[in-house]
Amino acid sequence: MTLRVVAILALAATLASCTVFKPQPKQEVVTISTEMGNIDLVLSDKTPKHKANFLKLTKEGFYNGTTFHRIIDGFMIQGGDPNSKNANPDDDGQGGPGYTIPAEFDPSLTHNPGAIAAARMGDNVNPKKESSGSQFYIVEGKDGAHFLDNNYTVFGQVIRGQEVVERIAEQRKNSFDRPLKDIKMTVTVKNVKQKDLEKIYGYKQQP
Repeated sequence: MTLRVVAILALAATLASCTVFKPQPKQEVVTISTEMGNIDLVLSDKTPKHKANFLKLTKEGFYNGTTFHRIIDGFMIQGGDPNSKNANPDDDGQGGPGYTIPAEFDPSLTHNPGAIAAARMGDNVNPKKESSGSQFYIVEGKDGAHFLDNNYTVFGQVIRGQEVVERIAEQRKNSFDRPLKDIKMTVTVKNVKQKDLEKIYGYKQQP
């Protein structure tokens, strides 16, 4: 065997090994931790602005210590307002990071149970339906909330912990839908191999 043939075989073996050990694609899994349990979510690549913003705020620790300040059993739970950290419950729902996000409606992303979507100001002051920079809600109703489709941007989905969403929605609250006891959250993110999404969470990545 000549040196030329040996070199070619060595190169082929190297290329084959690179193919075998090619890194697997990964997906960010966001976890909202509360004293009532954890809620795991995946964010959609079809709403890149919302996804990037939510991940940015999460990594900065923006959401840590905020509360689910509005809950409606059979509908949704809402959180993400930095005002909910202070001692004044009357300004909950009015805060944010100081900016909005352009709407990103996609017909394949609807208000199914467990959908995470962006809260926003009403049409009268927000005709472009731009999203709050931080406030979000998670659909709790078993039939979803499809009357909101194409009006509020859905940007992700619960993949584990929907029973925690239901538990939070059932808590006692005042006449303004604010829980009588603060439901604080800590939000973290980790990378999970796409093949493990189904193995660990029972979730199949959507096309």
